[in-house]
Amino acid sequence: MASIREMRLRIRSVKNLSQVTRALETVSASKVRRAMQAEAASKPYSQKAWKVLMHLERQPLQNLHPLLTERDVVKKVLVLMVASDRGLAGAYNVNIVRHTLHHFDSFEAPISYVAIGRKGRDLLIRQQVKLMAEFSNLPSPLSFLDVSPIGRLLVNEFLSGNVDQVYMAYTRFQNMLKQDLIIQQLLPVELTPEDREKAEHNAGPRATFTYEPDSSELLNQIVPRFISVQIYQAILSSQASEHAARMVAMRNASDNALDLLDVLRMDYNQARQNAITNDMLDIAGGAEALSATMKS
Repeated sequence: MASIREMRLRIRSVKNLSQVTRALETVSASKVRRAMQAEAASKPYSQKAWKVLMHLERQPLQNLHPLLTERDVVKKVLVLMVASDRGLAGAYNVNIVRHTLHHFDSFEAPISYVAIGRKGRDLLIRQQVKLMAEFSNLPSPLSFLDVSPIGRLLVNEFLSGNVDQVYMAYTRFQNMLKQDLIIQQLLPVELTPEDREKAEHNAGPRATFTYEPDSSELLNQIVPRFISVQIYQAILSSQASEHAARMVAMRNASDNALDLLDVLRMDYNQARQNAITNDMLDIAGGAEALSATMKS
């Protein structure tokens, strides 16, 4: 059994650790609110760009934009996976990596990965998958300029023919206790009937667009930018999910530390009481032996 001094030191260590986890919980709660505000601020632009893109897609264009054109044969696939740079977020990083790898196990085409976040990069390297690039140390919350190089990389890889499909795996923030793992196709851009109905519903009354200079030139500008906007929103949502997961993990750690402190204090008090009792017994035994010696 540990000595009283060792138990006192352990109580002090657990108490200090609980203060650290409580501070991390507070910081994560502040960061998740900022990430939620940044994501909400970007949604109106994304919805309007989506509506314009769908309207352009219905125009009688001679040649559809390359980023909207399906390839006849899918020879290579590129996956953008959004994780985090830091740990202490529970199973956040492990879940997104496991879900992504499981989803693409059934693909016959070779898969390459672009990782966002050091933790995701390290987990992918351990799984011995092909890692094309990685982006780490992104600010939180980030700006659109921080995401533009990622969008350009994916678009250039697709237009050059190095890959035939591009997917994005990220964590969509729902609330503090629920985050969904999402895998969506980025390139070629999918314009499904469900997306059209949702965008038209969010856009309100049907609008009439006049394009200047022409639809083809506008497509060349709006489609690559729309890809970057999707990546931007996905990273913001993932950052909010990361901070929410870290906040919950730190709260659980603080609660566990308090429970452990109660157990340690009880053991410490019991050990101290036993030591006092033993000292009193030694004193009483010594007094009895001294009294017997004096009588004899």
